Amino acid sequence: MSDHDRITVLVADDEAIVRHGVRLILDHADGIEVVGEAADGKAAIDLTASLRPDVVLMDIRMPEIDGIEATRRITAGPAHVLILTTYDLDENLYLAMRAGACGFLLKTSPPDDLVHAVRVVARGDAMVEPVITRRLLAEFVDRPPSSVGLPDKVAGLSAREREVLQQMTLGRSNAEIASALFLSEGTVKSHVASILSKLGVRDRVQAVIAAFDCGFARPGGP
Repeated sequence: MSDHDRITVLVADDEAIVRHGVRLILDHADGIEVVGEAADGKAAIDLTASLRPDVVLMDIRMPEIDGIEATRRITAGPAHVLILTTYDLDENLYLAMRAGACGFLLKTSPPDDLVHAVRVVARGDAMVEPVITRRLLAEFVDRPPSSVGLPDKVAGLSAREREVLQQMTLGRSNAEIASALFLSEGTVKSHVASILSKLGVRDRVQAVIAAFDCGFARPGGP
């Protein structure tokens, strides 16, 4: 984070009233500053490059370039993207998470939830309940054809790491995984960090998406 833990935010939404409302909420939160606003996806990409915010709050449906493509380009760099959405189970939301978004927040959420979400995403964590991630993947993922043996994507994981990843795909928290596998939460946290590194992903949401995409996990599977 920049400037001694000050969180900088870019708000990207084609509705001026939404941008204004978000700015009012965040500018009154300790340690958070809105450094810019974008009314379309292209402006969001350009302003992210010039302003280098820690977090981009992104609407999906925008002119010029939509929020999904904007997310894909922005997350190629260091900024974290949090989707602002009207719907909690939507194919575009799934595509945005596949594009690299750290999670999503409903536009109807209370102001305190918005502030909390920005802080969570700024530190690199995912802001979406694991069970919702699984529901999205179960609904929208393009399931690969069945194959024999372990998918190449997860072949580099240890047996224990594969067990932890399987638990993650079930929407379980670190505490729940620790209980299921008879491990300490600290050990689970270390395994999760190793899984993210080996899969080359930024957070556990992306790890779960990778597990579904390669066929390691399947909707409704154990």
